[in-house]
Amino acid sequence: MTVITRFAPSPTGKLHVGNIRTALVCWLAARAAGGTFLLRLDDTDSARSTEENVVAIREDLAWLGLVPDGEVRQSDRFALYEAAFEGLHAAGRVYPCYESEEELAIKRRVALGRGLPPIYDRAALALTVEERHRLEADGIRPHWRFRLDAVPIEWTDLVRGPQRFEGAALSDPVVRRADGSWLYLLPSVIDDIDMKVSHVVRGEDHVSNTAVQIQMFAALGAAIPHFAHMALLVGADGKLSKREGSIGVGAIRQDGIEPQALLALLARIGTSDPVMPVAQAGDLIAGFAFSHMGRAPARFDSAELAQLNAKTLHLLPYAAVRDRLPAGTSEAGWLALRPNLATLNDIVEGQAMIDGPIAAAPLTAEDRLFCAQAAEAAAAIDWSVSPWAALTGALKTTSGRKGKALFLPLRQALTGRDHGPEMAALLPLIGRERAIERLRTAAA
Repeated sequence: MTVITRFAPSPTGKLHVGNIRTALVCWLAARAAGGTFLLRLDDTDSARSTEENVVAIREDLAWLGLVPDGEVRQSDRFALYEAAFEGLHAAGRVYPCYESEEELAIKRRVALGRGLPPIYDRAALALTVEERHRLEADGIRPHWRFRLDAVPIEWTDLVRGPQRFEGAALSDPVVRRADGSWLYLLPSVIDDIDMKVSHVVRGEDHVSNTAVQIQMFAALGAAIPHFAHMALLVGADGKLSKREGSIGVGAIRQDGIEPQALLALLARIGTSDPVMPVAQAGDLIAGFAFSHMGRAPARFDSAELAQLNAKTLHLLPYAAVRDRLPAGTSEAGWLALRPNLATLNDIVEGQAMIDGPIAAAPLTAEDRLFCAQAAEAAAAIDWSVSPWAALTGALKTTSGRKGKALFLPLRQALTGRDHGPEMAALLPLIGRERAIERLRTAAA
C-alpha cells in the first residue's frame, strides 16, 4: 500500500499545539512508509477563513520542517462536491429537511424527556413532493442530511483497536446548510477519496464522525481508509490550560523554543516511547508506529518542553544555528556557551561574557588583592595552550588558594557572574588582553 496522509486545518486561525501534533503524526506516518504527506486547507467557511491564516499555516509548517508534498484547497473543489452530492441524491442517500433550529431543538427535548436518544426522526422523508414544493414556495429552503443505514458500523482503529457503532442509534448528519454551504463531513470524505488518502489521523473526539463517514465512503463506492484516533492533549495537572491548548507556533518561536524540541515532545507524549531530544525532525521517523500510541490522555507540559529545549540546543552543531547567532559568535564560542543555554535567546548574554562589557564583580578586599595577583600571573603564562589550567595552576602555587576560593573570584572578575560556561573553554575566547584588563579592573 502507498501511504498517503493529509493534514487538514481550517484557515480560520493560527496553528496551535493540538494541530501541530496531528500534522506531525501525519508527516511521520507518511515518511516512515516512504509515502506522501498532503496539506488540505479546509476553507469552505469563507466568512472566517483568511489568506493571512493560509500563509501563516504554510510558514509554520515550513518552520517545523513538516513540508507537505502537495496542497489542495476546498474552496477550489466545489464542483467535485456538487457532482458527488448529486449522485448521492439520485441514490436516495441525501434528502432535504425543512425544520428550523428551534423546531429541531424541541424535538430533541421531547425525545430526551421520553428517555429516547435525541436523534433526528426522519420526518422529512415522509413529506410528499407537493408538501416540499409548498414549503419551498413559502420561502423555506431545505438543509440536507445523509441517510444512514441501520446496520452496525465496525472498523479496527490503529490506536483505539476494534470500534463498533450501531447505525440505528446515530442521527442522520446534516451535510449541507440551507444556504448551500457545506459542513465538514461530506466534503472531507469526497476529498479523501479524490486525494487517495490511505490513513486518516485525528483526535479521538472525531470517532463518532468516523462511524458516519465510513457509510459515506461506502455510499460513494470507495475503499475505506485506515483511521487513527489519537488521545487528546491534557496539561500536566490533567487539564490542558487555555494558554497551553491555544498556544500558537508564533508564541512558541517567540519563547525561544526550537522546532525540534516541540516535535520531539509532541511525537512521544501519549506513547510508550521515552521523550528524547533530537537534532532534526527526521530523527523521529525511525521509531514511529501507531502501535506505540496509547489511549490514555497525552500530557503536554510547558515545563517539560522548556527542559527538552535546553537538551535540544546542546545537540545542535554550529552550522545548524550559525545564521541565528549574534554577529561575531564563532564556532568555538558556540561550543563553549551551548551547554548553559536554555533558549537560543540566552546566547546574547553569553556572548557578552566574551565581548563585554561585564558587570563589576562583588569582591571582598582580600579577593581584590587576589585578582591583582591573577592579573600578573595572566600576563606571565603561556596563552597558546590551556590558559585556564596554566593560570589556576600558577595561582595555586603563589596564593595557596584552592577550590571555590580559587575559582569563584576569578570567574566573577573575568565574566561578571558567579556561574556559567566552563572557564577552560571561555578564557581563550575572552583572550589575553581582555582577561588582564578585567582582572586589573576587579583589583582596583
